Amino acid sequence: MTSPYRNDRKGVDMALCEIHFKSISIGKQSSMCVILPDGPGPYPVLYLLHGLSDDHTIWHRRTSIERYVEPLPLIVVMPDGNRSFYVNHPDPGGAAYEDHIVKDVVGFVDRTFPTIADRTTRAIAGQSMGGYGALMLAMRHPESFCVACSHSGAVSFTHEPLADRPDINALAQALDPARYDCFELARKIASSPRRPAIRMDCGTDDFLIEPNRAFHAHLDQLGIEHEYAEHPGEHGWAYWDQHVGQTLAFVMRKIPST
Repeated sequence: MTSPYRNDRKGVDMALCEIHFKSISIGKQSSMCVILPDGPGPYPVLYLLHGLSDDHTIWHRRTSIERYVEPLPLIVVMPDGNRSFYVNHPDPGGAAYEDHIVKDVVGFVDRTFPTIADRTTRAIAGQSMGGYGALMLAMRHPESFCVACSHSGAVSFTHEPLADRPDINALAQALDPARYDCFELARKIASSPRRPAIRMDCGTDDFLIEPNRAFHAHLDQLGIEHEYAEHPGEHGWAYWDQHVGQTLAFVMRKIPST
């Protein structure tokens, strides 16, 4: 896919960093990949979340995200979220991945890189489990993120059972829907002046198309302005590589000019 941006930064290389750091919230070492512009900054940041079966390396291995970001004044952070759905697990000893992202990852990035450390220049996006995570985290933490984008998001997680996935359903049933159901969270932010700008898309042959249509209709019913699109495609990297550029375009439209 050709980047949606004219390359005004020709000759400026991007750095790809893989970082290993201690996360206090999950009590273990964790990892992230960071695409960093070669310049003094400061820059806005996009946090790009992976899906259930992937890790922090998947976006730069399975898409051309580095090439798409090259002309942009934007840092892209790809953290590891395990199979957590980016929630704080309620069971004793359960890992707090919501806190991991919002506190540890964001905190480390702001301390280490030339970011604009403000919610108005901080976006979050993802695919599948990561699409759910991006919407959920932005709606729960509008003080941290001003933009949320979802590709083929598992938006019905905690809202209704997923067919033939007892492992996922068991986690969902252990959670408080008031905290983690995207449909409930949307109701809570409907009248908030700080609600995040939302963009969603899904492939018409994706097994998650109906939940995405339902959440789109729910946002419409609540009067929450958002961007929604359907395109030909299935639940896979060919689709996400083709459409992640639309997320980048949306993010750059919604954050202040830098």
